[in-house]
Amino acid sequence: MSYEAKDYSSLIGMEGLSEALLKNHFTLYQGYVANTNKVMGLLDEMLKADKTGTPEYAELKRRLGWEFNGMRLHEYYFDNLGGDGNLDTGKKLAHEIQEAFGSYASWEKDFKAIGAMRGIGWTVLYQDSATRR
Repeated sequence: MSYEAKDYSSLIGMEGLSEALLKNHFTLYQGYVANTNKVMGLLDEMLKADKTGTPEYAELKRRLGWEFNGMRLHEYYFDNLGGDGNLDTGKKLAHEIQEAFGSYASWEKDFKAIGAMRGIGWTVLYQDSATRR
């Protein structure tokens, strides 16, 4: 299976994100897609050549997670851009956040702090299905 980069050029011009910033992230995203495909191809070749017990195979398996996550997280990010940024406090998501973090303000402070950290990474809001947190 091969992945194809999606076209997010329609986001250019949106308020709050510059064209240069968006184009930079489109380029990063396209690199993640290309590298995901490349690593998957190399792993497939190694599997067929019975080289799964090698350090190279193990490293490529670890690398696949990095590349795939970079690809998919960019897609989640781009797909969710828009809206006014305000959460309707009467909705289920707001209720779940308030239950898990004590208040929406507490969650928002923590979420923004993570997003502002230096370094490589993401901040993602998700719910653990085992604990509901």
